[in-house]
Amino acid sequence: MSSISDAEIQEIVQRVLQRNQQTEISQPVDDPAVNETGKGDRKVAIANDHGGVDLKNMLKAYLVELGYRVVDFGTSDTKSVDYPDYAYMVAEMVSEGKAWRGIVIDGAGIGSCMAANKVPGVRAAMCYDYATAFNSREHNNANVLSLGAGLIGNSLAKQIVKTWLETEFGGGRHARRVDKIMAIEQKFMKNGD
Repeated sequence: MSSISDAEIQEIVQRVLQRNQQTEISQPVDDPAVNETGKGDRKVAIANDHGGVDLKNMLKAYLVELGYRVVDFGTSDTKSVDYPDYAYMVAEMVSEGKAWRGIVIDGAGIGSCMAANKVPGVRAAMCYDYATAFNSREHNNANVLSLGAGLIGNSLAKQIVKTWLETEFGGGRHARRVDKIMAIEQKFMKNGD
């Protein structure tokens, strides 16, 4: 077995670094300015990975039908992509106040939910039925909804989305608990920002 020289190792590292720099998130894959539809007062940002294309397209039309403006961050085809990139774009829009709510879709809904929850100010919830959709809004004031395209059908997805968007935050004892969630986030943010 031959050993790898230092020069070969440096060359490999440089190739990996170049590849990573080329795949960093700088702009949405699908330009949201071009992909904004609907005329409502409330803007919903939506994105998906390759496993959620069909569900996203159906929900996008449904959201417009319900009277929402929709900003679509893609992806628009089934070529394999990385769900954290798409979840991040939606979460950032919500965190910065550029979208009222966000919806992220991948195969199971778990990974996108985890990625979205890394963005300060985001309270993403993976919902899979009426009860989780209702609870995530009334009790937890979730502002990003995560769906698993491989786990739910179109009818259930519509029910979840409609319930989630129309359920108001309950406040009261729930507000105290959400404040505690946000205090945990603040505790771990670097330099207080």
